[in-house]
Amino acid sequence: MSGAVVIGAGPGIGRSVARRFAKEGLPVAVMARDKDKLNAVAEAVGAFAVPVDVADEEALRGALDVAAAELGPPDAVVYNAAVIQADVPGELSVRQHQEAWTVNVVGALIAAAHVLPGMAGRGHGTFLITGGMPEPKPRYVSLSLGKAGVRSLVTMLDMEYRSHGVHVATVTVAGVVAPGTAYDPDDIAEQYWRLHTQPRAEWEREYLFA
Repeated sequence: MSGAVVIGAGPGIGRSVARRFAKEGLPVAVMARDKDKLNAVAEAVGAFAVPVDVADEEALRGALDVAAAELGPPDAVVYNAAVIQADVPGELSVRQHQEAWTVNVVGALIAAAHVLPGMAGRGHGTFLITGGMPEPKPRYVSLSLGKAGVRSLVTMLDMEYRSHGVHVATVTVAGVVAPGTAYDPDDIAEQYWRLHTQPRAEWEREYLFA
């Protein structure tokens, strides 16, 4: 049985998404750079852990291959990795902006380029990216730019792969994620599962969780 891969599986949305997919009986692989947090998530949800730094293209592609070898080609891939930091215009150096952009956008592009052709060849699959910042905020410049990039990336991937049976979408979270609040990660995770199982005639490109 093919399963799901959650990239950026920390203690918030990533863990909740992994748990939601595992609840349906799908084998799940979880990926993150922090091995301790990753192993805690994997143990909590019964997932296969693959440590990886998404800023390393070769390592990311290799991690996806490891997950596919263990679980089979994925039916769903969720890209949840992000650099979340407060910064104002002109505060960050070029290198700092590049580092944030690499994680927030380029990692998602590399993961998509690695798995979507296979999904298209099989005629089905789901690729979901965690979005945010529906309105840009000058106190979160790098994150606002990154989430705008994610929105454009999803649009392009949808245009390229929708006709091949692959659903590409973003769950745009418009607030601070915390258990027991309006942005409870378990409630957010429900939308990832809904998008994964959504009938093709009803496919959404973006769901705003606000």
